[in-house]
Amino acid sequence: MPPINVLSKEISELIAAGEVIERPSSVIKELVENSIDSGARHITVEIKNGGTTYMRVTDDGCGIAFDDVPKAFLRHATSKIVSKDDLDNIFTLGFRGEALASVCAVSKVELMTKQKIDVYGTRYVIEGSAEIAHEESGCPDGTTIIIRDIFYNVPARAKFMKKDVTEANAVSSIVQKIALSHPDIAIKMIRDNRVEFNSSGDGELYSAVYAIFGKDFVRDLLPVEYEENGIKVSGYTIKPLYAKFNRSFQNFFVNGRYVKSKLCSVALENSYENMIMTGKFPACVLMIDMHPSQMDVNIHPTKAEVRFINEKQVTNAIYFAVKNAFAEGGLIYEFETKQQRDWFKQPEPEPVVQQEFMFTPISDIAKKEEELREIEDIPKPAPIEVVSKPAAPVIEPVEPVVPVAGKIVQEIQTVSVSEVKEETEEPVIYEEAPVIEKEDTSGFKYLNADSFEAKTPPVIGNVQPAVEPKKEELPEIKVIGEAFGLYIIVETEGKLVMIDKHAAHERIIFERLKSRNCRQYSQKLLVGIKLLLTGEEIDALENDAALLEDMGFAFDFSEKPYITATALPTFLMDCDAEAIICEVAENLRSHKLNPQSSYLDDVLHNMACKAAIKANDKNSVQEMKALAEQVFADEKIRHCPHGRPVMFTMTKANIDHQFKRT
Repeated sequence: MPPINVLSKEISELIAAGEVIERPSSVIKELVENSIDSGARHITVEIKNGGTTYMRVTDDGCGIAFDDVPKAFLRHATSKIVSKDDLDNIFTLGFRGEALASVCAVSKVELMTKQKIDVYGTRYVIEGSAEIAHEESGCPDGTTIIIRDIFYNVPARAKFMKKDVTEANAVSSIVQKIALSHPDIAIKMIRDNRVEFNSSGDGELYSAVYAIFGKDFVRDLLPVEYEENGIKVSGYTIKPLYAKFNRSFQNFFVNGRYVKSKLCSVALENSYENMIMTGKFPACVLMIDMHPSQMDVNIHPTKAEVRFINEKQVTNAIYFAVKNAFAEGGLIYEFETKQQRDWFKQPEPEPVVQQEFMFTPISDIAKKEEELREIEDIPKPAPIEVVSKPAAPVIEPVEPVVPVAGKIVQEIQTVSVSEVKEETEEPVIYEEAPVIEKEDTSGFKYLNADSFEAKTPPVIGNVQPAVEPKKEELPEIKVIGEAFGLYIIVETEGKLVMIDKHAAHERIIFERLKSRNCRQYSQKLLVGIKLLLTGEEIDALENDAALLEDMGFAFDFSEKPYITATALPTFLMDCDAEAIICEVAENLRSHKLNPQSSYLDDVLHNMACKAAIKANDKNSVQEMKALAEQVFADEKIRHCPHGRPVMFTMTKANIDHQFKRT
């Protein structure tokens, strides 16, 4: 066995620092808690580059005496504990005496502090636990501590730091929690020379919540006030109708300290049982006050978790506190209506460009692509002539269709099944595509994708081949009608085809979203949709802005922590846009290291399902025919995103056999 060595002070301090200091947010948490314990009424937190290069915490607390400053940076040095009996009566936030010792071990620290009774203050500089300067200096009452170049002497730890914006979001989240837990202290957060928030310090929790989350959040809160068995629960909880899409806005504070507690979260959600929609979670800012002897705050190195001696009493207190808030609040919601626009005082809105109908006929899509090709100045591929065949008859024009069931319907243009060339050019003749069918003993069969092959419209800006591949003519489609409000019955080439309109439409939308080619369906909103999101979710949306624009979304990030959706895909206009955006943000946050489209499949499935036409929706014959054309033209539309078949077919021969004609 190798000999046992006693570690040097330098190595032992670096190891100990790793237990407390994980990232810049850990440093800010320890320093701000020390400022609160010093009796400060005003605290300013400033960071640059996510805190990796610069952090500053300034307070107007009691300050530190000249001779005690070096002691403050020694391990296990504290002014809050004298005897072991004090561990059962901990009311302060920082009590271990490890914060400053751990910080100075991995960074460059400059401290300026002054007590009110002293004439001069103290300037103290320490780098890597080595004292550089200890001198008298002029400075205001209180303490200012500046941290530079965290982990400069531990490269192995520094390389695991995340991006600046991610680290800054973590710091902001910590300071927000501290500001909520101490509404009597004015806390200002400065991020890269910009004030992110500034609490008033008037002692009202409502004011602190307003400063952090804004007026839209506090408007939907109910006050909570309850006490049982020496446990007091106060604060605010959200009305069930306005629940959030994740647990990010659940904030629990025990004796003024923010904690992560599954016990408290379960008690809160149990109180909302049968009152909240599936998939949504309550939000709250709840203060739990109890005697320190009834809990252990020393089970986690960063004091982020607590253990309760009597868990049942705590859960009951939270449960009945929220239930009483519901009873007193009444939960009678005011009916909300949109205000009528005063057209004489406000400018006319910009004209909305008519969007392409979701079931645009194939000929119209080809025409639109041709127009886009001319705009982009892309040379048109040369056609290939094949075996001649008489031209197909021209379809007669139909009357314009009125909007039905909230869907946008465009006038069907007069088109021919074969594209008409100019008189000076020779007509392009098409070869008849053979129909290949897969026999089934039951008399029914699924449609073979090879039966209706068609060239998908080219993607503008990514034209690869110099010669256009051979086009195969679509079969003549005749819509017989609709069965059970869901299935379209189509006659084509001696067959009856039944199409599930919801499954087909769902697959069409899914393919468009997945192809990231939905800019042409993006519709700007006259009134944006404002949402409250976490810093990580906003960061994920910003990082993948190009992906979202390709999907037809656009956002304004100028009012963090709120974002405003300024554009949506047209086929999502009638859906719950807030739920969809929150779902997309959470998914991108979870996979932000590798935001591939495959990770979005579940979200795209849900978006497509919500946007697709539903059973019993009224659709005109022209709509059903346009949908059928897209189904026959694209071989990908054979199953919905969940795997159900889109259509099946019955041949005339099989039908004749059933009626004993053959």
